[in-house]
Amino acid sequence: MRRNLLVVDSVYHVFTRSIAEFRIFNNENEFLRMLEAIRYYQREKPEIKFSKFIHLEEGSQRNKKESFSGKEKLIEIIAYCLMPTHVHLILRQLKENGISVFMGNILNSYSKYFNTKHKRKGPLWETRFKSVLVESDEYLIHLTRYIHLNPTTAMLIDRPENWKFSSYQEYLSQANEDKMCRYDDLLNIIPHSYKEFVEDRIAYQQELEKIRNFLLE
Repeated sequence: MRRNLLVVDSVYHVFTRSIAEFRIFNNENEFLRMLEAIRYYQREKPEIKFSKFIHLEEGSQRNKKESFSGKEKLIEIIAYCLMPTHVHLILRQLKENGISVFMGNILNSYSKYFNTKHKRKGPLWETRFKSVLVESDEYLIHLTRYIHLNPTTAMLIDRPENWKFSSYQEYLSQANEDKMCRYDDLLNIIPHSYKEFVEDRIAYQQELEKIRNFLLE
């Protein structure tokens, strides 16, 4: 049981990584599986397990989503980034114990999927998850930049917009349709200004990572 209960309507940086930095997302399908689970488990008490929902035909999925949309949300997703060995989320807790329930659902769901697919047994995640309270809007905007730059910092891509598995493209889009993230009441994001804000720190964050790795050697 967690010692510190997370507070309703507060925002947290929530993150978890695989055991021994084991690669848990090996291809696009595995990344997308986790993203769909993240979208699905935002609301409390799903009618069916995600493993069954994902195999429904498109029309049946749409009907389930419509009936499911009336249920209350456990959390609001503000930003996210999936990396080959870890997951970053910025979440606002909407219901008591909402983050814990949500994280338990997505991590357990993905573990079962991954272990079945790869004929593997045992835990996948180093810990259940860790969380840090986001105490100011200024901290929040810088935190979104940090997680959106994770793929470029790790030298996986050259530009953050080329990473399909983060919310960065949502932040650059004016369209609201089908967005996973909701941050309008917390952040005033002007896409072209935000793009400059993020990409201005690509080289700086990469250099910091090089120094960190050097110190750990």
